[in-house]
Amino acid sequence: MAPNKIIIDTDPGVDDILALLLAFSALSEELEVLLVSVTYGNVEVQRCAQNVVTMFHQIEKEMAWRKANGRSIGFETLCKTKPVVAIGAEKPLADQMLMADYFHGRDGIAGISETHPELSPAETWEQIMASGNDVLGKERLFTPSKVPAHQEILRILRENEPDTVTIVAVGPLTNMALAAAEDPETFLRAKEVVVMGGAINEIGNITPFAEFNTFADSIAAARVYALSSPNPHTVMPPTPPAPSGQQAATPPPPYIGAYPSKLSRRLNVVLFSLDETNYHLLNRGEFNTLMKPVVASASPLATWIDAIVSSTFNKIETLEEDVSGDAVGLQMHDPLCIWYCITGHTDSKWKIKRNEDIRVETAGQWTRGMCLVDRRTRRKREDDILEEIVSDTGNWLSNHCGNRLGRCVGTPGRDVFGSYLLTKILEL
Repeated sequence: MAPNKIIIDTDPGVDDILALLLAFSALSEELEVLLVSVTYGNVEVQRCAQNVVTMFHQIEKEMAWRKANGRSIGFETLCKTKPVVAIGAEKPLADQMLMADYFHGRDGIAGISETHPELSPAETWEQIMASGNDVLGKERLFTPSKVPAHQEILRILRENEPDTVTIVAVGPLTNMALAAAEDPETFLRAKEVVVMGGAINEIGNITPFAEFNTFADSIAAARVYALSSPNPHTVMPPTPPAPSGQQAATPPPPYIGAYPSKLSRRLNVVLFSLDETNYHLLNRGEFNTLMKPVVASASPLATWIDAIVSSTFNKIETLEEDVSGDAVGLQMHDPLCIWYCITGHTDSKWKIKRNEDIRVETAGQWTRGMCLVDRRTRRKREDDILEEIVSDTGNWLSNHCGNRLGRCVGTPGRDVFGSYLLTKILEL
């Protein structure tokens, strides 16, 4: 069986790092990671890029340590295919900039660049851009690109057959929206877009209603999801106003315009919302039990992960009212998407609810980033009339309007994922 080819669009981020490590720890017949496209989000984009550099630095040290100690090197997919790393959006399309450094730390990885400077590489992303791919006569584990991330996404989709590349988007969807706006037909060649985002029946994690990634660029999310609609113009977000005191841009930015009226196909989106990701936890007690012997063995990667995750457990303990000690849990939002990419098409325990009309609020004063569904029991209209009908404001009841998203509603097991993740990454 051919491996699942994937692009990972990410804003590292503690759980983003764990997601990337899980992807690179996959077997070569499970995954092939073609591109890591970096966006702003948890912290600013240059800091996110540096976290990717640090991660590859730690993987390289780990591979050398395993080889020296007669252990399996692992990281099969990384050894087989060197991914491109490209830097993308620095800010949302139009929303006010927001970061999650209050949780992830100012560096995005629990502040360990300050508390554990010995775990950070001396080389920066800027130095890599200046020096090229060769470093001290040896190849890096990745290929740095000077091309904007959304254009690298389009290049890979053009160079591969349709329905062979999955995009895993675990940050704000700005890079996705830019790619879709520049060349929607090429973007629609994706096999599926697996998105960590949204809250349907669950409360939000950044506002009472919104999940962080969707809130961070609600317009981008709305524009990407619109491509799942039979008629994208029925769910496109309104044109955002020009900033106070400024005139509207002429010509407008590319994300302002509508998609072509006739598209060859609809985008296949699979949403991993907080309704599912909130309940896949890596608990402190389980983490310490699994990590203690491998940290004691001087594994460089285990030492790095232990520093990041232990610090994050401490942060969670200060934020939550009724959880402490071994019961403190880190929600595995982003790694869950990678688990799906590894096993989702071979394990029948994965459950995806298809064709949900989930829409994103972009203009609400208090509800930006909220995911809305129609909970009424009204009968759907079979007509193909696309004009607004008075009795159906928003065309919620038309079979020809609205988004058509897939959403994960079941996994192989909420209680097994934490041990699966660590076992896979650390070859336990």
